[in-house]
Amino acid sequence: MPKMGLKSLFLFKTSPSPPSAKPFSHSLLDENIEIARSIISKWDLIPSSHQTSSLKPATVPLFSNTRQEAKQYLKAVTSLQSTMHHLVALDSSSESLVQAQFLMQLAMKRLQTEFYRILAENKDNLDPESVISTDRRSSSVSEDEDNFSEDEYRFAGSSVSTVAMADLKAIAECMVSAGYSKECVKIYIIMRKSIVDEALYHLGVERLSFSQVQKMDWGVLESKIKCWVNSIQVAAQTLFRGEKSLCDYVFGSAERKIADSCFAAICRDGAATLFGFPDNVAKCKKTTEKTFRMLDLYNAICENQQQIHSIFSSESTSSIVLQVCASKARLGEAIRTMLINFESAIHKESSKIPVPGGGIHPVTRYVMNYIAFLADYKDALAEIVDDWPQNPLPESYYRSCDREGVNRSSGIAERIAWLILVLLCKLDAKAELYKEVALSYLFLANNMQYVVVKVRTSNLGLILGEHWLTKHELRVKEYVSKYESVGWSKVFSTPPENPTAEQARAILESFVFAFRETCRAQSSWVVPDPNLRDEIKASIATKLEPMYKVFLEKYQLGPDAVFGCSPDDFEKTISDILTGCVSSSQTAPSPPHRFKRR
Repeated sequence: MPKMGLKSLFLFKTSPSPPSAKPFSHSLLDENIEIARSIISKWDLIPSSHQTSSLKPATVPLFSNTRQEAKQYLKAVTSLQSTMHHLVALDSSSESLVQAQFLMQLAMKRLQTEFYRILAENKDNLDPESVISTDRRSSSVSEDEDNFSEDEYRFAGSSVSTVAMADLKAIAECMVSAGYSKECVKIYIIMRKSIVDEALYHLGVERLSFSQVQKMDWGVLESKIKCWVNSIQVAAQTLFRGEKSLCDYVFGSAERKIADSCFAAICRDGAATLFGFPDNVAKCKKTTEKTFRMLDLYNAICENQQQIHSIFSSESTSSIVLQVCASKARLGEAIRTMLINFESAIHKESSKIPVPGGGIHPVTRYVMNYIAFLADYKDALAEIVDDWPQNPLPESYYRSCDREGVNRSSGIAERIAWLILVLLCKLDAKAELYKEVALSYLFLANNMQYVVVKVRTSNLGLILGEHWLTKHELRVKEYVSKYESVGWSKVFSTPPENPTAEQARAILESFVFAFRETCRAQSSWVVPDPNLRDEIKASIATKLEPMYKVFLEKYQLGPDAVFGCSPDDFEKTISDILTGCVSSSQTAPSPPHRFKRR
């Protein structure tokens, strides 16, 4: 005889006994068995030859329509179980107990069939998303057997999933109580595991060994990482969560370990496959191009980790939580290694060809774009570098005490500030490749401006803070000032006081010659940033135009007297500089009159 539950239940039919009589007699128990037989046999899956046409055929679902007959059937099974308990106490070898056991087996077969049918027919209705939305409504139904009625299935316009969940719960309670938990759980696991596995397959989750992942082309692996990031969101927030809710609801009245072990058997393999993928990726070769996909994986785990811990909180699923933590830790280590490799790559950059015109160096673009993308993962990076030893930054170079939230982001702020400092040191070395000192300063101004703009227009600004930006904007101005003082020194030279008219003409001729010579020499120089270019032009014009106009007005020298360099020509020449294009106004200048042959 199968193991019977220990839960005490009321008899399906009882009658008062005289004080002198035993509480239960064989006749009363036999009567209860006969009542149960009439109901259970009516729904027998294999009708015997003596059954009449009034009996229900095996193909008719028990749990359908009004549920009144299902309620009656479950009460009959409950009564039969209670009767068997009393028979065991009275006479464990009685014929009545054998008959009751036979009826119980018939009932369990029928309930197994109904359990399977409901699971099979409601695969679409019991999808995780529907389960989550109806779980709260279903839990509002009373667990009291006396409320198992037609009205129970009409609350809140009961959805199909709600009805199916309530039916599964009622059958599971009955079977577990009768000692048939293994049979019930086996059916449930087979049906629900296939649904979970199929859902993961459609999400793109596949079992891949480290060897398979390692041999993949980066393009293929990158697409799988993108797919995984989307999959974990659905799996954690909907698939596993919904399956956990359904399992807890159906087996909620039984021992806690039944629901936990059932959920573990359904989801453990799929979860292990899902959460094992990042670990395999993290073991692959660490190259800088993979950094951001690694961060995507790390970020996805962080965003869903709390939900994962909540879903897989039981002892039977603790291995999943450990696997997620291990994958996250390995990803963090891999990202650290990639950041070290990235810094090393900056140090090793050894190109010896100066950028034409003093423009933006490719290493500046690459490093700043890379760091700006890193800033988009600032929360994940702050966690990764939290306990990572950092090279000390000069106090004068970086200070973050003026920012709110510095305690949380200071680690990543110092790490990024250090990487930018490494870049700037590399640019100082690149500037020495230029033969013209003025061009080297222009190169530094251009590249520092690129760094500042990139920081201000990205999340880097939030990380490094306004103090950092202000300090480096001043460095741009310093480089521009040095460029002007060196590159335009001949034009900016101060004329002698109170020159004669002839001297004034010679001074003006020398000024125009130096101006045109400087513009010609810098005709291929460039300032890519339009704002910075306009600021430099305005600064040069502000210094030169007054000097030029004063001479024209004070000594009444017409522009034709100085070789056609009118104020309009002067302004046009200024507007053409630092674009990297040679204009007609920047052609080789004519020498002053005093240098011409007479």
